[in-house]
Amino acid sequence: MSTAYLLEIACNSAASALAAEQGGAHRVELFENLAQGGTTPSYGTLAVARERVRIPLFVLIRPRPGDFLYDTLERDIMLRDIETCRRLGCDGVVIGALDKAGAIDLPLCRELVAAAGPLGITFHRAFDAARDLRVALEAVITLGCQRILSSGGAGDAMAGSTVLAQLVEQAGTRIQMMAGAGLNAHNIAAVARQSGCRQLHASAKAVRRSMMDFHNPALLGLESEWVQSDADAVAALRKALERTA
Repeated sequence: MSTAYLLEIACNSAASALAAEQGGAHRVELFENLAQGGTTPSYGTLAVARERVRIPLFVLIRPRPGDFLYDTLERDIMLRDIETCRRLGCDGVVIGALDKAGAIDLPLCRELVAAAGPLGITFHRAFDAARDLRVALEAVITLGCQRILSSGGAGDAMAGSTVLAQLVEQAGTRIQMMAGAGLNAHNIAAVARQSGCRQLHASAKAVRRSMMDFHNPALLGLESEWVQSDADAVAALRKALERTA
């Protein structure tokens, strides 16, 4: 495959991270609680993923679902989680925080960046929740992040591709814009072309069903299925980008 595009897979478990690697992803973003937008994974998930995944492993630093306005308790949790990522040898962290007015929370984000030290840093989709994306872009650049994950402020990256293209132009060579949200093998090439983003982010998820012979009928909806990244879906995403390059 041409190296023109980089494919990052959003992985909600260690199993998803292994599937991403198997399918040909270039990088993993590891987290838990996909249905709630993602939160920081457990220590066990981090440790096992780091031991077994050979491609770059970035970890989402998000202490809870919901908005991106954090208090001092949540700040302390994020700093501890970043410390754990460094200790385990992760390649990078994925951070983000806003103030009450919808601007990038520069004081808190500077603390998170400082705690990360030599780790790579992605600014996550808190960016899309900011009041003014062009102003937010300049603020994130001052933090020294390498990339911003964004849908262009829209519900998905396809809908936001025009705004993403404007942000790519504004960013120039100062920071990478990475398109994400709603990407699949059918639309990833179009988003790459329309937005100008050279890095793309997708979950490549598929439903997994329980292999148990017995299920309590009263709990069937809770225990019978879940989603995780699928190696074939990852391979399809990579193939779609290969045709674009």
